[in-house]
Order: sequence, then structure tokens, then C-alpha cells
Amino acid sequence: MADDEKKGILLESGTNEMEIVEFSVGASEFGINVIKVREIINCVPTTHLPQTHPCVEGLIKLRGEIMSVIDLALFLGYPPSEEPDKDFFIITEFNRMKVGFRVHSVSRIHRISWDQIESPDRVASAAASGCTVGIVKMEERIILLLDFEKIVTDINPRLGFQVDTIRNLPKRDRSQVKVVAVEDSETLRSYIKDLLVQAGYEQLRFFANGADAWNYLENTADVKGDDFINDVNIVITDIEMPQMDGHHLTKRIKDHRVLGKLPVVIFSSLITDDLLHKGESVGANAQISKPQFNELALIMDDIVFGQQ
Repeated sequence: MADDEKKGILLESGTNEMEIVEFSVGASEFGINVIKVREIINCVPTTHLPQTHPCVEGLIKLRGEIMSVIDLALFLGYPPSEEPDKDFFIITEFNRMKVGFRVHSVSRIHRISWDQIESPDRVASAAASGCTVGIVKMEERIILLLDFEKIVTDINPRLGFQVDTIRNLPKRDRSQVKVVAVEDSETLRSYIKDLLVQAGYEQLRFFANGADAWNYLENTADVKGDDFINDVNIVITDIEMPQMDGHHLTKRIKDHRVLGKLPVVIFSSLITDDLLHKGESVGANAQISKPQFNELALIMDDIVFGQQ
């Protein structure tokens, strides 16, 4: 992927589109959001670590940084490449960590809309379906979108999402604050709910995608006008979601004549220093990287009570 091509992709925000890098493992085609891809390199020798998960191939040093490499074929239950020396490493960054994934080939970049993504089919193989978050139909082919966060968590649960005790929150009544949270992962919705309840936020309304959240917010504004604030005080949204992504949702909120003053916090594994401009360009009030749950609660307090 050329640097100027990727730069052009990353400068766009709020279009409800994304680019995916198509790659193959075995006879299947998969995709990963370009935003998660730092670079793609030819495979290099790895340093094996003893007593690690069998799918962790080893460590590599790239541009002064040491990172793990996961063998996707082994994880997904596919046979190894017939020509391993011709494999590629996709170097990713999410949840503030960098991880490499061995794949068999890399083909091209596709631009798709989030509303083109369908839920995984029940007939998908057991190995792939458990970590597949979406299916994209490309003419006569099917591309599976993998849940790379889940893959990493399954291999090393310590890197997963854990809700710790909320710390350093001042004592105040948060029970009347009305929160809309948008997150497509059922597991993450549960974590966020536990966090907010622990912090004292009790009036929570969850949505599994940006489209449903937008319909609710727009209808509320149409009915209540400026009094919508009696129904919602702050929105928390993920970025990667079917139907409507978090950047597009944020842009719609901020462009709306009534909802424009509604605070929006983007809470996503895709928040990095290089990508903060995407949320800024659509008007997000704050951007926090998963799994920093405690920071989410602190920022919400600053936004909600700072307005009073």
C-alpha cells in the first residue's frame, strides 16, 4: 500500500465508508479495516518464545519496536501455506498495541459502505464464524471481516477488556444523567454498562449500531426539539459498526440543527495519535482508546458536569 494512497484514505471522515485490505488464508478471502493496518511486509524470521500460545509464531523487531506475530492459518484451523517464504505479515495497531499477523497473500484495497456488511452466516465454519464480524459480497466472491481484537484476546486473555474498580471519581449524583451508548459487541456493551453503573450512571440506553442510534436521536429531536436534552445528555460511540459507523454518526449529530450541541465521546480500539484527526474532523468532544474504561468515566464527568 503506497503511503500517499493510505494518507488519502485516512484523511476522509464521516462518509460511512471504509477501506478494507483483502488477504487470503488457505482458500478463503478475508478483510481488515485499513485504519488498523500500519504496514504490510514480506515475512521475516521470528524469534520463538517458549511457553506461549501455539498460534503465536514468535517476535519480530520492526523499526525499533518488538511485537508478536500470530499465525492466522493456525488460529483459524487452515493448513499452512505451501510456500511459507512467500507469506506476508500484516502489521496492525489497535487497543494501543501493535501485532503482526501471518497471511498467505495480500491482494488489494476495496472501498465499501458499512451498510453493505451482513452478519456472519450460520453455515460458516466453526473456526471462522466465532471471530467473523461481518460478510462482504464482492461480485461473485465473499470476503470475511475478522474480529482481530477477539483473536488477540482469545490468545492472551490478559490483553482483553477487564473492568477495574473506578478510581479518582469525585462524589456527585450521576443518576439523572441520560447516556446513549452505541457498541456492536455484546461483550463490550456489558463491560460499558458495568463501568457506568459502577460510576453511578444509571439511565443508560444501548444500541448495537449507529443507524439505530441515529434513528432514536433524530426522532427524539423531531418530537422534543431543544428539549431533547431531557432524554439524552451524552453519546458514547464505537467506530467500527454495521449499518453506520461512529464517525458518520458523530458527523450527523454535529451537523443536525438541534442535536449539534449534544456531546459525543468516541470510545474505540482505533484511537491512535495518527488517527485522532478523523474524530476531530467530525466534531467529537473526546476520543478515548479501549480498554481505558476509567478514563472514559473521567472524561464523561468533565463533559457532563463541566457544562453545568
